[in-house]
Amino acid sequence: MAIDASRFTIHPEVKLALATGEAVVALESTIISHGLPSPRNVAVAGDIEQSVRDGGAIPATIAIINGVVKVGLSAEELAILGDPNSNVVKVSTRDLGPVLAAGGHGATTVSATSHIAHLAGIKYFATGGLGGVHRGAQDTYDESGDLVTLARTPITVTCAGVKSILDVGATLERLETLGVTVVGFGTDAFPGFYRADSGFGVPWRVDTVAQAAAIGIQRDAIQAPGAVIIAKPVTEADQLDLALHDRVLADGMAAADKAGISGKDVTPFLLDWFHTQTNNQSLEVNVTLINANARLAAEIAVAALKS
Repeated sequence: MAIDASRFTIHPEVKLALATGEAVVALESTIISHGLPSPRNVAVAGDIEQSVRDGGAIPATIAIINGVVKVGLSAEELAILGDPNSNVVKVSTRDLGPVLAAGGHGATTVSATSHIAHLAGIKYFATGGLGGVHRGAQDTYDESGDLVTLARTPITVTCAGVKSILDVGATLERLETLGVTVVGFGTDAFPGFYRADSGFGVPWRVDTVAQAAAIGIQRDAIQAPGAVIIAKPVTEADQLDLALHDRVLADGMAAADKAGISGKDVTPFLLDWFHTQTNNQSLEVNVTLINANARLAAEIAVAALKS
């Protein structure tokens, strides 16, 4: 069945880049609506797109505006996502149908962005940190929809590992079971978002963009179904102070539990908690790593075209 063109639009710049074989990098939009405070969020969204351009590719920020999937956004649409009064819903793949049917605004998570990017023919995607298995999942079965979507979507995702608020070990085990390839970029350690090292290793390592690009190319050559995760750590100089990180995380988890916050609401709560309790130090780490990931994803996409 063909995609309904009235509900799925590709920005002219992105459409031209795809048609002419230029490098394109998809970007998620929850960082705009749910990850950063207004009005900083819109400015950072523009910076992230510029980081993609600096790496030699065309950015395609993905979202739903007025019930229409948008692959590539205008400045006005970025502003809608960044406005706290716009009633922007956080959209995973399971939420796409309801938000489209309601004609609302939606900011796409890793899972929804990956799915939509693949539909549009985009093979590269940059984000901050992946979702994963939540702490206590052995009792709650709380696991991000990102994992299942990555298992069935042949896309290369550049990220800073998974958010350190998650059960990192369990997340890596699930990624292995689901057939998602995890590769450290210039590191043997799996990154922990605000931390350069989550305390867990990676099964594979590359040190150049050409090596990273080759993995996705070979995956596609044999039509392996899952994503390739290129995990680039924030530098040790830029990471959040480790003692501060651990204290704020423990306090935030306790505060979320006391407030009865669970499921998809935990991540935005804890991100805001980190921003507040670290006097916005964590926000600066977040901004630094997503821009670095965006540029690296662009460089990998360019390298793939040259190979």
